[in-house]
Amino acid sequence: MRLTMKATMKATMKITLDDLKGPEIAALLQEHLNDMRATSPPESVHALDLDGLRQPNIHFWTLWDGNNLAGCGALKWLDAEHAEIKSMRTAAPYKQQGIASKILQHLINDAKTAGVKRLSLETGSMDFFNPARLLYSKFGFEICDPFDGYQLDPNSVFMTKKI
Repeated sequence: MRLTMKATMKATMKITLDDLKGPEIAALLQEHLNDMRATSPPESVHALDLDGLRQPNIHFWTLWDGNNLAGCGALKWLDAEHAEIKSMRTAAPYKQQGIASKILQHLINDAKTAGVKRLSLETGSMDFFNPARLLYSKFGFEICDPFDGYQLDPNSVFMTKKI
């Protein structure tokens, strides 16, 4: 039997533009990659590692609850008006507490401020990814064709939203 511990969110949560150098984010992203590799075949894993996220066209954000990393998400600019959401992840103790919604809203706001007109994403088609697909749908994302070099893949769902 696995026991899980839920964190209690503090009123002082803070979202910061992250430099991807801290051990906390390295651990959370490794957990993310491990889950993606355990859930999807290798050719269908599109999650980026630390080096993949350290690109000039990517803004990477972390949400902190005091000194505790609660979640993360990134925007990858595809062109001046189109960005892709990458690396959305909630730390295990913070699941089902609205962290992903806070991060997603921040990404949408950041994209709008930067002049982005369309946000897109790729997520998995398996049951494991159902909470993510429901979250994106709640925020107005709709299923679309592959974009930016992605190919049709039965293990992927592509979604987009005009902002």
